Amino acid sequence: MLIDSHCHLDRLDLGAHNGSLDAALDAARARGVGHFLCIGVSADNAGAVKQMAERYSDVDCSVGVHPLDLEPGAAPAMDWLLSELEHPNVVAIGETGLDYHYEPEAAELQQASFRLHLQAAQTTGKPVIVHTRGARADTLTLLREAALPQAGVLHCFTEDWDMAKAALDLGFYISLSGIVTFRNAEALREVARQVPADRLLVETDSPYLAPVPHRGKPNLPEYVRDVAEYLAVLRGVSYETLAEQTGANFKRLFPLARVNLHG
Repeated sequence: MLIDSHCHLDRLDLGAHNGSLDAALDAARARGVGHFLCIGVSADNAGAVKQMAERYSDVDCSVGVHPLDLEPGAAPAMDWLLSELEHPNVVAIGETGLDYHYEPEAAELQQASFRLHLQAAQTTGKPVIVHTRGARADTLTLLREAALPQAGVLHCFTEDWDMAKAALDLGFYISLSGIVTFRNAEALREVARQVPADRLLVETDSPYLAPVPHRGKPNLPEYVRDVAEYLAVLRGVSYETLAEQTGANFKRLFPLARVNLHG
């Protein structure tokens, strides 16, 4: 089963589907996408992602606060996060992490928030979805400090093999987006060739980062098929094999997701 392991359904540009989320999801299903993980990025959109998971049986969600969505001077409240994580369709924590590329001045606040999300992962046992950009060393340091008993994922991976290997050694998965199809992404393609088959996920991160041949357009969940087909060629396997493996990986990483791999 092909799964879009990271999409922002509440932020999609639905112009290509006449403003209809139903139509956008149907278009993805028609291309073989069997499940979607809709990602929380703030307290403001937690309600929206939960509503989508309640509305569609093939959508689950996560809840968390993105490092670029933090309230000035304040990490999210642990009691709020733990309360949100009790929802039965919230299968993961995040996205959380560190982004020094855009907000290096907020490093201390981002670290405090990241630690809080990792503590919630310790408390609940739910996997954590990690965003990291320009913060390689600190991201790995905090993940090592947390020593989570369960796996997590570095989503929309754009770093080098050394970081991928370090994350894999910590039990994490690596998720690849349309960036791997970009002309200038040869270093990332080298990583993509080396990630073990049982630790690989695919995603769109829609509405951002549409893959070739859709680059420059708003990204949509249906385009995860393009990412998967590209990766299959890159890794020298059939599309069917890659879809089946990444689907099984998703279910292993997110055991609470309502995925029936044999349905």
